[in-house]
Amino acid sequence: MQVTVEPMHDALRALRAAKGISQLALSLRLGVSQRHVSYVENGRTQPSRTLLAHWLDALDVSLPTRNALAQQAGYAPLFSHAALSDPDLALARHALSQLVTAHDPLPCYVIDANWNLLQTNAGGLWLSQDLMPWLSGTPPNGPLNMLDLFSHPEGIATRVVNLAVVGPQMLRHLRHEAITYPAIAPRVQQVALRLNALLGVDVRSGGLGHATTAAPPLMTTQFRTSLGVLSFFSMFTTFGTPHDITLSSIRVEHFFAADAQTSDRLRALG
Repeated sequence: MQVTVEPMHDALRALRAAKGISQLALSLRLGVSQRHVSYVENGRTQPSRTLLAHWLDALDVSLPTRNALAQQAGYAPLFSHAALSDPDLALARHALSQLVTAHDPLPCYVIDANWNLLQTNAGGLWLSQDLMPWLSGTPPNGPLNMLDLFSHPEGIATRVVNLAVVGPQMLRHLRHEAITYPAIAPRVQQVALRLNALLGVDVRSGGLGHATTAAPPLMTTQFRTSLGVLSFFSMFTTFGTPHDITLSSIRVEHFFAADAQTSDRLRALG
């Protein structure tokens, strides 16, 4: 995952501001003076590798950005970045396989920070191909991307029954996520434009994704499938305190049946 960041001092100032943390509050967390924080953010001095690591940890910065800033400062990367196929990640791969297989027949998807689809189970494969039959006849050019599939003219969005409810909530989440992972911003914009076309809301006005009504406690998505309308809510699983960029980017999305009808129909499908 390639990450481009602005000059280090500008990036550190912007990251702090995005978190709503004052220079004084940050200095107390780091055990340095507020003047030192100011000097670093103004480019007058450079933090040591150790201080930079603590600084980025205090701001809960994504691991790819931490590495990029460390290298920009002339330091070695703070975290490894192994391929998922690397022998060192064998335990992680085994855990992912166990998670997705155990979740059948309910859908389960393994995705990375860019929403690329890395792995799925039988339930996830069935749901994807049922919602988008054209997928089975179109060899993918590279990994499938879930945001691309959502914004595709014949994609997932066209099969969501309650899109007017789910769409704005999803877009708000994605826009917030794009702050941490700027690489997904162009795809998030495509999702916004697709929702604009389907729901007739002008995203440029900020109306979509900024609803004033409170969200329900548990967001349920209803899909129009060959088995009828199926309703799901989802949960995400991530690795705890990962120290590798690849592992930090991986999430497992588990779909759970939101009603007895969905559960019964999927288990009958088997």
